[in-house]
Parts: sequence; C-alpha cells; structure tokens
Amino acid sequence: MDANELLKKVRKIEIKTRGLSQNIFAGEYHSAFKGRGMTFSEVREYQYGDDIRDIDWNVTARHNHPYIKVYEEERELTVMLLVDVSGSRLFGAVGEDKRTMIAEIAATLAFSAIQNNDKIGVLFFSDKVEKFIPPKKGRKHILFIIRELLDFQPENQGTDIALALRYMTDALKKRCTVFLISDFIDSHDYQKALTIASGKHSVSAIQVFDKRDARLPDVGLMRLSDLETGQECWVDTSRKSTRNAYAKWWYERQQQMNTILKKSNVDSASVATDEDYVVALKNLFKNRTLR
Repeated sequence: MDANELLKKVRKIEIKTRGLSQNIFAGEYHSAFKGRGMTFSEVREYQYGDDIRDIDWNVTARHNHPYIKVYEEERELTVMLLVDVSGSRLFGAVGEDKRTMIAEIAATLAFSAIQNNDKIGVLFFSDKVEKFIPPKKGRKHILFIIRELLDFQPENQGTDIALALRYMTDALKKRCTVFLISDFIDSHDYQKALTIASGKHSVSAIQVFDKRDARLPDVGLMRLSDLETGQECWVDTSRKSTRNAYAKWWYERQQQMNTILKKSNVDSASVATDEDYVVALKNLFKNRTLR
C-alpha cells in the first residue's frame, strides 16, 4: 500500500485501539499481569473500591476486620508479541482479513502495555524469524509497530511456531509476558517449544481464524489455494460428504491445538474475523486473574 493509505490505516487503528486500551483494558490488563512485576510491600485496612482479590485473609482473621495486601512496582514488565505473518493470514472471506484483525489485537495489547508503563517488543515469524523488534516504551515505538503490522512483507509464506518460540526463549533472558497471535495453521509440532517457553515466560495464545477456515460453503465446484504452499485443487462443495470431511478435519485440528495449549499451561482465546475481539481479550484477562 502507498504511504498515504498506510498512514490513514495506522491512524485509524491507533484511534480505535488506544481508546480500547484506555477505556476497557488498562485496569484488566494490570490486574491480569500484576505479580510478574510487583512485590509485596505491606498490609493496610480495606477501603471501599479495593480489589477483594488482594485481601489478606490471615491478617483479616486475626483482627476481625478486612485487610488487604499492598504491592509496589518491583520493575517494569516486558511484553512480547509473537505475530504470525505467514501466507494464511492474508485470507479473508467472512469479516475482515486475518492480517487486519491480528494488527488490531496486537495494537490494543501494545497500548495496554504502555498504559501500564511496560516495554513492548514484537517478533514477526513465518517458517523463519522474519523480524525482531526489541522491547521499548513510547508512542513513537507503538506507531512503528502498527506500521509494521500492517505493511510488513515476509520473505517466506510457511508457518513454524516452534521455531519462533525457541528464538524468543533464547533471545530473552528475563521473564516476559508473551502473546502468541496466530491462526495456528501449522503442520509442525510446537508442543515441546511451547511448554519450555511457558515455563520461562508468562505465555498467552490468541487464535485468529476465518469461519471459511472451519467450514466449506455449498457453492458447487470450488478451486482451493493454499496461501502458504501455493498448491491448488478443485473441490466439489455440493457434496455433503466433502463438506463434512472438511468440518471434521477442522474440529480435530482445533481439539489438538486446545490440548497442546492446555498441556503447556497456556491461557488462550480464539476469535473469528467477524466477531468482536474485545470480548475474547476481556475473557482472556479475566481468566488470568482467576488463576
């Protein structure tokens, strides 16, 4: 896209996602990831509006009056976005394309991070590490990241999540908050790499998919093209058995992904391109605070 069009898209995403991070996510983000960069300071009497999750029940029982734990910043957090830039992210049949939604989700997380005074970095990956942007603070840095999210052109089209996770684990020595954003269309085994990464870092996974990824429409003869390998084939979608077989493949793939995420102790959210990702992110943050 040309410079003017890119600038307009960057500005549009900035306005939308910065507003979301300020009005909706800032508090939830802080609550969800507090404790990674906070250290216990003292206890004090409970005051109206305090988070009940911070109540110190032992002190409360001794004094017969509610007391809460007070934390202070130990250090700033480092947030890393692992962003899938493989060929399949360009697909968009229902709602917006996956690339645009991935960019919006990543930008919302980035603005939430800087609202919390955290550093933010990005790793773009296909079946190779395409680009690594070291963690930094500031609006200028965020806008650079958004531009890259929208306009980055990868050298390769395949997907290798395990390779990206191994690179991140080797490159970042201190514990980070990591968001892995992908459609998870990957033929490689990434469970071992994900387990190692989640043992060292706090990892959350966000799947972005198109509903046409999950189900074939009944439109007769259709030419299908794999955006990552370039392979093409003709499929008769009027046959119910064909549509059912495809739906079965998608279901089994989703079940396998969910099993891997659960075994790796990774919180996750899944959102379709025609759905509201705000709901998915809020649920992801909420689930983290309940752990």
